[in-house]
Amino acid sequence: MTTQQTSQTMKPATAAKKLGVYLEATPAEFQEGVVTRAELTALQADPPAWLLDLRRDGPHPRPVVASKLGVSIAGLARGGVTEALTTEQIDALKQDAPEWLRHERSVQVDVRKETARIKELHQEQQEKRENQSR
Repeated sequence: MTTQQTSQTMKPATAAKKLGVYLEATPAEFQEGVVTRAELTALQADPPAWLLDLRRDGPHPRPVVASKLGVSIAGLARGGVTEALTTEQIDALKQDAPEWLRHERSVQVDVRKETARIKELHQEQQEKRENQSR
């Protein structure tokens, strides 16, 4: 008896998320089909022109927008940004630096400092436990 190996597939939304692009901006054939792991790997290794254009110019999904602006996704929502933005729109926001963006960036800096402090504390506690167990 031979076994036939089937390739794993994913929904277009999952593939778009893994590629870091906004699904609604992808070609119709990408949105309507399924993507195999091999196809995803091929898209990542040798991106077609449409993928390069989307990554460069957008529109970008919220996680990418948040990253480019240096804020959290929740910070975007608090600032009223709920839709995908193009690179040009992101650059304009950076240039204008509205109050909400400055505030959310400072919040993000504080969150990163607190995360580093907690990580350091956990490492110290782990080292202390290891030293006690010896």
